[in-house]
Amino acid sequence: MLSDEKLISLKELLVKPGKKIKLKDFNTKYKGKTLNKEDSANLLGMGRKHLAVIQDKLYAHNRYSVLIIFQAMDAAGKDGAVKHIMSGFNPTGVKVFSFKAPNALELDHDYFWRHQIAMPPRGEIAIHNRSHYENVLVTQVHPEFVLKENIPGVEKVKEVDSKFWEMRYKQIRRFEKNLADNGMIIMKFFLHVSKKEQKKRFLERIDDPGKNWKFSLSDLKERAFWDDYQRVYADVMSATSTDYAPWYVIPADDKWYARLAIATIIYREFEKLDLSYPVVSAEQKAELQKAKEKLLAEPESKGDKKKKAKKVKKAVDGHTKSDVSKSSQSIVEA
Repeated sequence: MLSDEKLISLKELLVKPGKKIKLKDFNTKYKGKTLNKEDSANLLGMGRKHLAVIQDKLYAHNRYSVLIIFQAMDAAGKDGAVKHIMSGFNPTGVKVFSFKAPNALELDHDYFWRHQIAMPPRGEIAIHNRSHYENVLVTQVHPEFVLKENIPGVEKVKEVDSKFWEMRYKQIRRFEKNLADNGMIIMKFFLHVSKKEQKKRFLERIDDPGKNWKFSLSDLKERAFWDDYQRVYADVMSATSTDYAPWYVIPADDKWYARLAIATIIYREFEKLDLSYPVVSAEQKAELQKAKEKLLAEPESKGDKKKKAKKVKKAVDGHTKSDVSKSSQSIVEA
């Protein structure tokens, strides 16, 4: 079902490479009539099972790695998306990294460094909850943050100009191209929540004691820059959505739809790889047969002998009781 383009059209969610976009042209809510919350939950459940099988093949195939990036405004549902969609994966093959403001050590390296060391090895999946894109998103809204990086030639805020950002976009494209050329599948998701829905979720976090910990006054501070972030997100995705590392704009006002849409995209990208389990050669099959024969030839332990004896005794006793029952029934009938 996740492969059905009629249910979820990827064309409507994809940021086409080379195309300049505006976020107002993308929906924040599900506008279709085919899906509902209940059906979506069932589809997502089935989808998790398919993704688990594909993940197993990804690990066994050992040729590709997968990087999944989530970016969004606060309260858009990144954490929930990770929790619900990835719950079907084997945790030993998936690592989730949540990146916050860089510390002193990270600032003493180039901005890719802390993300580079969190990249997945072949056969595994890495999920970056926020990513290297923070260095062209938050820093573009607050260019004074760039000065903390101590970049040669960048001494004042006014030097963090359009040429500076074009340079960073080029660096990101080059960085991701190198990853893709070496077998990494990259999927980037922007959870597109409306300002109205964000307000609703903020109020829920304030009113619900169980959600108080999720809210910070800094979230409200950043909300004041809403229009700036909408513009910057559009510019960033327009400049960095490529065939090898595409961006998808996911309507996030309806969490149930957002989770299904993300799972669908991941599933379809995996399907393109045509993954399969490694083929065992004739020589390897012969070795497997030898191993089987050797295992079967091992002498039984005392415990195994006792278990077998009990099974035989139980079977004999069962037959004896059955025979006695039949004999008794014959006498009565006679």
